[in-house]
Amino acid sequence: MWLSWPSCSAPSSRSRSSGPGNTAVAETIKVEDPKPVVVSKPAVAAEAGDGTDEATAVAVEEDKDEEAQPKDEEVQPKTEHAVDATVRPAKAAVAVDASKPVCYETSRRSDTCEAAGDVRLVGRTQTIYVDTLEREWKTRPYCRKHDTYALSHVKEWSLKPFPSGDGAAPKCTSNSSATAFVISTGGFTGNPFHDYTDVLIPAFITAHRFAGEVQFLVSSYKSWWMSRYIQIFQQMSRYEVVDIDADDEVRCYPSAVVGPTFHKELGVDPSKAPSGVSVADFRKMLRSAFGLERATATPSGDRWDIRRRPRLLIISRRTSRGRAFMNERAMADMAGSLGFDVRIGDPDTTSDTSKFARLVNSCDVMVGVHGAGLTNMVFLPAGAVLVQVVPYGRLEWLARNTFAEPSAGMEVHYLEYVVQLDETTLSEQYPSDHLVLKDPMAIHKQGWDALKTTYLDKQNVRPHLGRLKKTFLQALKMLPHGRDD
Repeated sequence: MWLSWPSCSAPSSRSRSSGPGNTAVAETIKVEDPKPVVVSKPAVAAEAGDGTDEATAVAVEEDKDEEAQPKDEEVQPKTEHAVDATVRPAKAAVAVDASKPVCYETSRRSDTCEAAGDVRLVGRTQTIYVDTLEREWKTRPYCRKHDTYALSHVKEWSLKPFPSGDGAAPKCTSNSSATAFVISTGGFTGNPFHDYTDVLIPAFITAHRFAGEVQFLVSSYKSWWMSRYIQIFQQMSRYEVVDIDADDEVRCYPSAVVGPTFHKELGVDPSKAPSGVSVADFRKMLRSAFGLERATATPSGDRWDIRRRPRLLIISRRTSRGRAFMNERAMADMAGSLGFDVRIGDPDTTSDTSKFARLVNSCDVMVGVHGAGLTNMVFLPAGAVLVQVVPYGRLEWLARNTFAEPSAGMEVHYLEYVVQLDETTLSEQYPSDHLVLKDPMAIHKQGWDALKTTYLDKQNVRPHLGRLKKTFLQALKMLPHGRDD
């Protein structure tokens, strides 16, 4: 899959452990908890997996008293600057708050380090020397700091004082007036949900205030991943993206930020963001990055234009992956009879992000079974409708945390269709008195692996067309399209 869930490690000093912390990985889902913490162990691979069956299903309440970020400005398109190694680093364009520690918690799932002065960065050793530091700090620049499995794929970075003695600090071979911004594409990236929740949205939150005067230095760099999202990085920065782990330069800057800031799943909290920037601003940036025409789900003014008909997109999945529609063609025919212009798309069959983004943006309703493909909602125009089909197995909490709650910030209407026992292929796999069918919560109590295997990997669905028709009609009423008989 080309398109898709966040974290960073706690800072440490010489007197503290430099590891990612000893927070235990949750092994079971607490039934009494409306927002249970569930951690899986996905493989990080070029072929992206599924956001919900390969990821942490969690919605964490963030602290209300986090400090506001500096005022930011509109991000400009990328225009590369020539580097003159004979020029000393310029004064930091954005001041670093000296009242804060160098590394501090920006949310319960992310830490950020900021330093200004004579900053010298050695990528191959993941070390940053800063003349103003009095002690060493360590961090892992990825927004899932309590997930030890994710952090095992994220390299640790050190911020150190200059070595003692004249000439002990590494000599600059490259100088820039931009702010250095170190992030990692380790962890769970390659999965669309994680791509946006763990990296892209947190990077936007953090970089926005620099108005393009920031250079992304990417650790655990994946060329295939970066090519997928390079247009987004070019919207956030005027400078080339650097594969910093493979870099032989001693890069010098007036300031550096290590680790992005996480707010919430697929979202931005304007009260915590610089100048009140929101997920709507992020979506505006996506439209610019991928050349998306529609900001809102409004019909064409020409009554004979096919765009007078609202377009509905069915997110398709292969049956071998689980959670596929077994009656996809019948669903499309039914939706067409209601007046929808129907499209069927499988994000897994293309790595062309722009192409699929344009398809989603052309649609007014998107329907899919709970999974990473629903992350494509980021491309829907405002006022569109997302219909999440929730698999059988008491998974409403998972659906809510991952896609229902983020939809409001994206100005997308949300509808939910919960699969019943007679609509799931599980009823064909198990006897009628089996716990899987009779008592899903008993399976939940066995832990995330049991839940995932049973209700996400092995289940396909066949929505009842009569029930689904009511949901599609409800979606139709939410749209501004007029229908001429």
